Amino acid sequence: MLSYADLLALKRWNTPTIYNAWEACTTKDRLEVRSNRDETHDFMPQMGSMIGYAVTLTFEPSRKEHFKDSQATWNKYREYVASIPGPKIVVLQDLDSPDHIIGSFWGEVCSNMHKALGCVGTITDGAIRDLDEMTNAGFKAIARRLCVGHAYSVPVEWNVPVKAFGCTINPGDLIHADKHGFIVIPPEDQEHIVEAASYMDRNECDTTIGAARQCAGKSMDEVIAALKKANEEFAANTKAFRKKIGLEN
Repeated sequence: MLSYADLLALKRWNTPTIYNAWEACTTKDRLEVRSNRDETHDFMPQMGSMIGYAVTLTFEPSRKEHFKDSQATWNKYREYVASIPGPKIVVLQDLDSPDHIIGSFWGEVCSNMHKALGCVGTITDGAIRDLDEMTNAGFKAIARRLCVGHAYSVPVEWNVPVKAFGCTINPGDLIHADKHGFIVIPPEDQEHIVEAASYMDRNECDTTIGAARQCAGKSMDEVIAALKKANEEFAANTKAFRKKIGLEN
């Protein structure tokens, strides 16, 4: 696990920057990225990004039979959440989603409860409600939509692989998320992820973005030449970084 300081450093960047960092420090093909394939909706974009380790569960509020012995189920589920080191992001698969969403697991009570258990937010392919109250609790939500009720809302299974927005999430996965979507940072790619985020962001400023912003007064031929040079420098710098961390010869 990364240190808390490293997690705070990663939280300072947006999720596309974390993707760029992952691309710079992984041996995988970029098409192997584990991120949302379906559109997400960040209901608290003003809270910025969130990062944490996945707490996973499913629920199915349309099925009344799950509600039997609900208090005992809730007690067992809370013990599971409390046992996981934080910060934590609850990844919830709504088994009614996307066509028959009838109730929300998340609202004012549930968000405050999970905040007390060390969770910073949720990613759910279902719905949320009590948007203002969840925001007041400081509990970030990335979800499919809003709804008004909770129906028969109770945990069904937890500490199992779940699927949200076209991506399978395993318990303990490290996730970075914001208004753009989310990305899983695999354990084998975490060692250099903080360094890579900082380096690649600076690399863009020093080359491609810097060249594009300094075009005033130049002819179009000069602009094209400057952009070509900047892109070559960006690629060379990226290769040098990968060589430094042992991924390039």
